[in-house]
Amino acid sequence: MLLHTTRFGTIQVETDDVFLFSNGLIGLEDFRRWVLLADSQNDAVGWLQSTSHPDVAVAVVSPRRFVPEYQVRIPRGELAQLQLDELDRAFVLTLVSRNQHGLTLNLKAPVLFNLDRRLACQVVTSDDQPLQWDLSVPILKMRRSA
Repeated sequence: MLLHTTRFGTIQVETDDVFLFSNGLIGLEDFRRWVLLADSQNDAVGWLQSTSHPDVAVAVVSPRRFVPEYQVRIPRGELAQLQLDELDRAFVLTLVSRNQHGLTLNLKAPVLFNLDRRLACQVVTSDDQPLQWDLSVPILKMRRSA
């Protein structure tokens, strides 16, 4: 199918590329169908693009790329909407946001994917994770050590 977007132009996506979010994303609960797209300029970044709203796309990254020790802890019942028995079978991404200080990751509410069934959901972790984890901290450390 052809998908018209404001960020990526018109792109061809297969029906099998669409993920169903039964509850949408937090703050975007009415947006249920999304495709996951690669960023052509930065391989660390992906984009969740709404299939119904061409102007709605959110940046996502693998949290473990920036926070290697990151672990998702959620109540087992949350996995039911993904039709998964084990959390380790879920593919995990986090939303990237911009604030006055720079870019942040939302480690408190990751997005979980069942890649086989094309299901996804955003969940709130049951442990004490930051809502805004500052991306500039590890980037500065990497620059200093390089």
